[in-house]
Amino acid sequence: MRSVIRAVRVQDSELKRWKRTFDANAKVVLNGEKFLNAEQFVNAVARSGDLSRIGRAQFAMLFRVADTSKRGLVSWEDWTVFQTVLKRPDADYYMAFQYFDVDDSGTISFNEFKSVFQANVARDAIPFDFDCDWVKLHLGKKNGTHVLGYNEFTQLMKGLQGERLRQAFKYFDDNQDGFIRPDQFKRIILEIVGHKLSDAVIERLPTLTALTPGGRISYSEVVAFHNVVREMDMVERVLREATEKSRDGRIDQHDFMNHAAATSRYSLFTPMEASIIFHFAGRGAASQRLAFIDFAQLLDPRWRAPGDMDEKVPATGSALQNFLNGLAHSAYNFGLGGRFTCIAGAFGATMVYPIDLGESPDEFLSMQNQRSSVVGQLLYKNSMDCVRKVFQNEGFIGFYRGLGPQLVGVAPEKAIKLTVNDLVRGRAMDPETGRIPLIWELVAGGSAGGCQVIFTNPLEIVKIRLQMQGEVAKLEGAVPRGAVHIIRQLGLFGLYKGASACLLRDIPFSAIYFPAYSHLKSDLFHEGRHGKRLSFFETLSAAAIAGMPAAYLTTPADVVKTRLQTEARKGETHYRGLFDAFSKIYREEGFKALFKGGPARILRSSPQFGFTLVAYEYLHKYPFKDNQREVETALTLTRPDDISQTRARNALKILLDVHGDFGRRSSGSS
Repeated sequence: MRSVIRAVRVQDSELKRWKRTFDANAKVVLNGEKFLNAEQFVNAVARSGDLSRIGRAQFAMLFRVADTSKRGLVSWEDWTVFQTVLKRPDADYYMAFQYFDVDDSGTISFNEFKSVFQANVARDAIPFDFDCDWVKLHLGKKNGTHVLGYNEFTQLMKGLQGERLRQAFKYFDDNQDGFIRPDQFKRIILEIVGHKLSDAVIERLPTLTALTPGGRISYSEVVAFHNVVREMDMVERVLREATEKSRDGRIDQHDFMNHAAATSRYSLFTPMEASIIFHFAGRGAASQRLAFIDFAQLLDPRWRAPGDMDEKVPATGSALQNFLNGLAHSAYNFGLGGRFTCIAGAFGATMVYPIDLGESPDEFLSMQNQRSSVVGQLLYKNSMDCVRKVFQNEGFIGFYRGLGPQLVGVAPEKAIKLTVNDLVRGRAMDPETGRIPLIWELVAGGSAGGCQVIFTNPLEIVKIRLQMQGEVAKLEGAVPRGAVHIIRQLGLFGLYKGASACLLRDIPFSAIYFPAYSHLKSDLFHEGRHGKRLSFFETLSAAAIAGMPAAYLTTPADVVKTRLQTEARKGETHYRGLFDAFSKIYREEGFKALFKGGPARILRSSPQFGFTLVAYEYLHKYPFKDNQREVETALTLTRPDDISQTRARNALKILLDVHGDFGRRSSGSS
């Protein structure tokens, strides 16, 4: 029942989207009913900024298919039928059949095929011989004696481009030596698949002669290049997957061929085809290892060189401008950390603070500080006893004692950590692959953790002493002191007591956390793969999971830090320094004592860092956006509102395979 309701909702939502698009574009009204004329129809189906090189006149070919009544107008009923047809997996073949079937007989004759072909192709195009054996095999030797049904027509159209390629090569190879000139090759490609190529590739088409000596291009090379373009979607899949699996984000021809062979039963590409792919991506240097971005000009029809972008940087003052922009970016990141952590960080800290109060073997900090040599009975027997006594002696507020310094320190602490990590990662990142060597990921995280200690160590020691004095003050009848008293008592150098342990904790923590978070997003949740963007839950999960090993593995340093920063009471073990604390804890309490509070640190750090990183990820996008260019192709994800436009574009595939300019000059003449 739920699946039925869900299906109905999807259909209802789809109809509403179709209706919204129709009403927004239908400006013709007859007898109170709205209609789309040809121009308005194109506005509805041709997405602005489309990823292809298809002209508006070519989208108008679909209007003739949608206008089933042949009155020059498309009604709401016609529009719903058209949109439904676009959802067919064979919509491209179906639209082509409808376009060639001029008399609506349900079959296509030789005369229909020839007349529609010639009406939509320019007269100066490379001639096509309709009296060839290939056409006769499909349509018979005698004109009109054989007609094609839908299934037969699809096979005709599938092989048409290959036949046109063969005839075009034969047309230019007038001396029949098996070679044509580079300019002739360029003209063939422009007519057959030019709409699928970027300007940069089109300009370099003559350089195909560089693959073999002689200065001319063979039929094998022409066919190989055509196969690459025809299978471009599969080329993209292999390139994406191979570069994602590569350690450095780069591949060579050998890697490409290996991955292509591993992902299919039969070989997808020949060595010549692989050479052509790397020749155009490597700008003539086909032997080098290339990043996925290097293949952009081959995969993206609208690709332009960075120097040809509209948003050109002025020549004067560009270095200063870049420096100032980088400085502003870093300042923004720092300020951003402060702004969002005041909300997200403070919220996370408040939620987990009761756990932080006692971080121990049974998950409480008060117990983490219990030392084996204390005179008399231990304050807390277990975690539940700790909770009960804190609540009895101090009430609910006791669980939040010392929260003030924690909240004051949250914003700058996270701001410093996140800014330093991003700064180092940005300098170490390969601008083409987006990859960072693991050693530099560790350095970036460790640097971030080390820098934050300068600010957080004083706050940590004040927080811990405020936490610990509450229960002791109740038992000994002392009056709890405030943060100001503790600061005066410790002095400047005292505020950095235990800093070595703090560094020992925070440097490994961040060195583990940030690389783990990055790899969880990319390797587990596949961020960026086929344009994927992580959802809120996926980002939160990656941030929370990354905090688990980081928190637990650094627990020994946190235990030592707590002991060093807590004021020892009478009868308790005193520690002279970092190594003295480690040795005494291990000797007097055993190895397990070093991991007191490990589970509690996981419960505290994971959600706190999870919410903090989620807020940072979302806020970090504005106003500074990543300038690295995305490779936008047909395989990248499409927004729901663009689905109809994408389907309309895909429905033109077979018609455009007849000729790259098919329908551009005379879309309404046939």
